[in-house]
Amino acid sequence: MATAIPSAKDLNLPAMMRQVLHGDVLYAGAIIAILAMLILPTPRWLLDILLASSITFSVMVLMTALFARKALEFSTFPSILLIATMFRLGLNVASTRLILSKGHEGPDAAGSVIEAFGGFVMQGNYVIGIIVFAILVIVNFVVITRGSGRIAEVAARFSLDAMPGKQMAIDADLSAGLITEDDARARRKKLEDESNFFGAMDGASKFVRGDAIAGLLITLINIIGGIVIGVVQMNMSLSDAGASYTLLTIGDGLVSQIPALIVSVAAGLLVSKAGADGAADKLMTAQFAEYPKALAIVAGVLLILAVLPGMPFAPFLLLAVGVGAGAWSVQKRKTATAVQKTKNDKAKAPVLEEDPAHMLAIDDLRVELGYGLLPLIHAEKGPRLTDQVKALRRAIAQEMGFVTPPVRILDNMQLGANTYVIRLKEQEVTRGELKPGHYLVMDPVGGVIGLVGEPTKEPAFGLDAMWIDESQREEASLKGLTVVDAATVLTTHLTEIIKGEAPELLSYAETKKLIDTLPDKHRNLVSDLIPSIATVTTIQRVLQALLAEKISIRDLPTILEAVAEAAPQSQGAGQLVELVRARLARQICGALKGPNGSAPIVTLSAAWENEFADALIGEHADRQLAMAPSKLQDFVAAALGKLEQAAQEGESAAIVTSAGLRPFVRSVIERVRPQTVVLSQNEIHPHTRLNNLGQI
Repeated sequence: MATAIPSAKDLNLPAMMRQVLHGDVLYAGAIIAILAMLILPTPRWLLDILLASSITFSVMVLMTALFARKALEFSTFPSILLIATMFRLGLNVASTRLILSKGHEGPDAAGSVIEAFGGFVMQGNYVIGIIVFAILVIVNFVVITRGSGRIAEVAARFSLDAMPGKQMAIDADLSAGLITEDDARARRKKLEDESNFFGAMDGASKFVRGDAIAGLLITLINIIGGIVIGVVQMNMSLSDAGASYTLLTIGDGLVSQIPALIVSVAAGLLVSKAGADGAADKLMTAQFAEYPKALAIVAGVLLILAVLPGMPFAPFLLLAVGVGAGAWSVQKRKTATAVQKTKNDKAKAPVLEEDPAHMLAIDDLRVELGYGLLPLIHAEKGPRLTDQVKALRRAIAQEMGFVTPPVRILDNMQLGANTYVIRLKEQEVTRGELKPGHYLVMDPVGGVIGLVGEPTKEPAFGLDAMWIDESQREEASLKGLTVVDAATVLTTHLTEIIKGEAPELLSYAETKKLIDTLPDKHRNLVSDLIPSIATVTTIQRVLQALLAEKISIRDLPTILEAVAEAAPQSQGAGQLVELVRARLARQICGALKGPNGSAPIVTLSAAWENEFADALIGEHADRQLAMAPSKLQDFVAAALGKLEQAAQEGESAAIVTSAGLRPFVRSVIERVRPQTVVLSQNEIHPHTRLNNLGQI
């Protein structure tokens, strides 16, 4: 059966060649070629090319390290160091094979490059070559490699130790709104890259040390093996074999050690840059030129050495003149710079004190942590406190309809180790205690917690709770207990504080921002409403009143429409709020619906309706409730009894009264049971199914 042979067109050879020439394919091929040199023989002409490439590559690495402004700009250096080391070792093995197999043929047995190094550096004297080779190995291994390795080790350790503090500073700036999430992400990435780089450099320095040891051992093996082969197999005299093989071996060692020394210098330059920013030549020039007096003193010392008896006059005099001229030039330039700076300072208006705007700025929300709670910011297990705060702001924005101000998280050494304080506009609102590494457990039905731990009160709601160790977490979950970590406890407490203080947090600026960020389709509504019908301040008071009773203002267009409709006929902000609430009847009743789809309510009896109506004094917006204290106590007792009865039935009931009395009934109830909703009959949506639980 004949098989069709594909044509060049079918194979699409140009596309295949382009794929082969991709950088990743070439990179993989180069690595495989380096490994192949350890096994396969290499001809002399190819070895010459590869040795020249090794020198070129090492010089290119040195120049890149020299001109890099920051160490992270050459972050691939550890990988390059490994590749360069493997390349040199492969060349060592390839040249060793040629030296041992063809060393008897003469000085060009291992190629022209090795011959040139042997003849130029050693000048035919292998004793000089051995000494030069030994000095290069000592300089590379003992001085440069050990020093740069130590710098990389210390830098890696300090970078890891400083990372938590730097990350906390980034998170604090992010929470305070000083930087964006993208900026914070970029700064965290830079910290991680810096730590990884110095850690990798610490390990990569071992490559250079191992390369130096391997080069020394290979040189000794080549000399001894070459002499044995020359004398035993090639019938050479001992002196001829020693001279021939030693010259070739030392030449090979020099060709390998010089690129290794260059790469080691590059590594030292890179890790010793520390936190300096800029090219090495500019940094050193700028810092040497910082103190012209020091250069002048150096010039004086050189001049003294030039005139001392027995000292060569010309070299020291030339150096003294050169350094003295440099000191004079630097001093002249610094004087001109200082004069120009003085002129610029005089041209500017004097700043006598700091900007009052910065001096008087306060944080709307602040969380202060004792030193024992700082691990919550960089927790390795579970969510971080900063991440939970960001999620909290998103959740409140979706639930309540406004974006809370940034929450600034600071440490406060004056607090107890496990204490936290929540401040609103610099004033302490509440504080609590946490136990990092432990979990807070609560019984949903209020029963006894049958675990071993530290009894406490849940800070947000005051429920009985207990701190337990992590080892009991699974047991608590199996018992049906609610288990939360320390960061979540603090976040929950902060959530309740924000919800309770939402009216105060909704400032004029935040209200204006909410209005300005409405979609374009509501632009006409805003322009018709503000300021001809209502001011921003009026809208702010309406929104604050809604937030005070936990009504979401997310449907801001509907609220603005209600304000536009009700403002002309209202006689005060209180009456305007009641009219807006009636417009939000669907939303208010929807929030009251239970699992069965009905809204549980209790109604106010006619007797109490009359009592409240008779106790009102004043007209319109000036109306006030003047009910006798004994009557108020009776009403509160009756209301609490009915609401508790509903709660025992598993219902969170709302109180329904007439529209005119609703604000006053609410003002009484919120003092004893703030979570209870008080509705007027106008706020019950027609499509809402009610579950009447009785009458007060």
